[in-house]
Order: sequence, then C-alpha cells, then structure tokens
Amino acid sequence: MKLAVITPTAIGLALVTPISPLMAQEHGFIEDSSANLLMRNYYFNRDFQGASATRNKAEEWAQGFILDFRSGYTQGLVGFGLDVSAMSGFKLDSSPDRTGTELLPRHDDGRAPDSYGRAGVTFKAKLSATELKVGELRPDIPVLRADDGRLLPQTFEGLALTSREFEGLTLSGGQIRKVAQRNSTDDQDMWANRFPGVTSDRFNYVGAEYRFNQERTQVGVWQAQLKDIYQQRYYNLTHRQPVGDWTLAAKLGYFVDQEQGSAKAGNLDSKAWGGLFSASTGPHTMFVGLQRVSEGTGWLALAGTSGKTMANDSYNNNFSNSDERSWQLRYDFNFVALGLPGLTSLVRYIHGSDANVGLVRDGTSWERDFELAYTVQSGPFKDVNLSWRNSSVRKSYGEDYDENRLVVAYNLNLF
Repeated sequence: MKLAVITPTAIGLALVTPISPLMAQEHGFIEDSSANLLMRNYYFNRDFQGASATRNKAEEWAQGFILDFRSGYTQGLVGFGLDVSAMSGFKLDSSPDRTGTELLPRHDDGRAPDSYGRAGVTFKAKLSATELKVGELRPDIPVLRADDGRLLPQTFEGLALTSREFEGLTLSGGQIRKVAQRNSTDDQDMWANRFPGVTSDRFNYVGAEYRFNQERTQVGVWQAQLKDIYQQRYYNLTHRQPVGDWTLAAKLGYFVDQEQGSAKAGNLDSKAWGGLFSASTGPHTMFVGLQRVSEGTGWLALAGTSGKTMANDSYNNNFSNSDERSWQLRYDFNFVALGLPGLTSLVRYIHGSDANVGLVRDGTSWERDFELAYTVQSGPFKDVNLSWRNSSVRKSYGEDYDENRLVVAYNLNLF
C-alpha cells in the first residue's frame, strides 16, 4: 500500500505513528521491533564520448533518507506485524542539460524537482516458519531483484509468501501488481526491459531452493510470468568448496523465456546460460564469468530491476542481448591484510561480442570497472561508508561513456 509523497516531517511521523496505537499489543510486536535510517549522499557523473554521443554529460548530486521500521510479531498461533518505510530525496545540484542520472525525477521541462519521496506499508503474518507479506515489497529473488543502485530503492506492491518449514528447503511464491522506480514518486504498471510501453499489472512467481552439503551447495528452480507478455523458467546451482587455504565457488544459471497469454509483445524466444567461478584465499578473490544468450529476443526481466542474477552483470550492463557471448575477469582485494581494515577494492573487465541490437548484427562492447570502498572503523564517524566507482563503457552500438559515482552512506540504528 503506497502513501502520499512525503516531506522531512513525515519521516519522524512515520516512525512514531505505527508504534503508539499498538503499545498494548502482545509481547513481541514492540520488543522485537527495529528502526533504522539510511542517509545516502550520492554524486553521479557520466561523460559521453565519441561520435555516438548525443550530449556532453549527465551529472547530478543528491541527498537521500530511507527510514525503515520493522515490527516483531504478536504472540499466538498466528503472529501479526507491520513494516513501514519512508523515503525522501533532495536535489543538491542539477540542471536541465545534465539530468537523466536516475538519482532524481525529471519534469517535462527537463528540470529535476527540489525534492521527492514516497512511503509504504507492509502488513505481515507468520505461522510457524511460513511468512506472508502484503503491501510494499523489495524482492531479492533470482527472477525479480529490486534495484538499489541509485539514491532511493526500487519498490513493488503485491504479496509474497515464504516458507521454511523443512530444513534446507525454501519455498516462495507471490504476485506483484505495481512498481515504483528508483526516481519515481508513484506506482505504475510493469513492462519488460525490451518492450517499453507494453504494460501489465500482474507479475506472478513461484520458486524452490534447497541447501545441503552443510549449506555449501544449493539448487533452485523458479517460474515467473509477466501476464500476457512473457513467461520465464530459471534453474540454478551454486557450490562452495574449501580446498586447503583456498575456497572455490561456482554459480551456474539457465533461463528459458517465452511469450505468455495474449502475447502483447509478440512471439518471444530466448535462452541464457551463465557461470561465475571464483577462487579466494586470504584477502584475494579472483572471478571468471562466462555467459551466452541465444538468438531471439534477448534475456527478459522487469524494466528497472537489477540484473545481478546474470553471471556477467556489472554497474551498467548485463551483456544479455540476443546472441551475445561475454566473458569477465575480476579481482577483489581486502586491505585488512595490509593493516587497513574496512578498505576494499574491486577491478573488473567484461567483454561482449556477437550481439544483435536493433539493426546492428555482431555488435561488440566492453566495460571496465573499478571500486574503492572504506567503512570507518572507530571514532565519531564509525560505520560511515565511502565509495568511489569508476567505469568506462564502449560499444559498437549505443553510446560510449566514462562514469564516476561518489557515495557517502551511514545507516543509523534508531532502536
């Protein structure tokens, strides 16, 4: 259930309102409740390069506040609870010729508003190890991952059922009715990433995941459909294996996409295979990613969602176009080994080829990413996180650009 656009005052009210009338409820609702406020300062700069550029840059700076209240459950055979969120974003720097970063909404005149926000409520019930949530959701499942890569997170409206009644087995199911994009203040119908303007108000999913082998191995199967547009099956296997001082890991996934119902986007056909393999020891982790998409429509997902289920997902691409083949090399380092706890880095290169995009056949692209992140370990700024992400993207189709993101975030636990 979505509430009206909010002001900074509403952040305080949203924290107090759900608690006061329920103080007399049974043990557990208040005692097990928590609230935190995430404050995120975000600078985004994308400089477009080469003959393909249609403008010079997209550049904005904004401050975000994300308040989350999570109640416990009332006592009894069935426990009931309530979650409330309130989000606000404030423009610090923008202009009509530099909008489009998705940090802020954009009006018809090209200008970004001084502020925007939204609030949501989630009602929840729990019986044994089975939980039902109805209202605002931020799903993080293989077939639907809400994106939190800008100032405010993407959210959905619907219901989600999760059951863990049997050891190692997680069963999931749900229906999504609306989406609020990262830089939006209202709910909208949903559409597939490759078919803007072809919308639906039903996204249904079911899934099962089973962990075994001391939780080092997991297998999963999922089924999803965006009503009257596409249906999707997903199979995955993950495994972690200690070998001496090393830990070897593999994440394998396979998607099958087809049209669904009245097929408002036409006949669809796509398959995608991917594998992300890693080896880690001490502060070092090395990754190799391999991915292949069949000819047809390319990999399908809800527009605006995260593509991190794909093996070669990155900050700006997931290399999932029709007939595209891609590979990845990545290296992570934890500077605790050099006496600098809290400091980490990431270097990644992904190359794609044979992509069919529009009229382009056998298109190529690559992305190079670098990230340096530090979490303050002590003192008055303890737990403040600072990160710098630098990316370069080059394509034989679309726009080339260089990008920098600077983020300062602090998660304040209120209770």
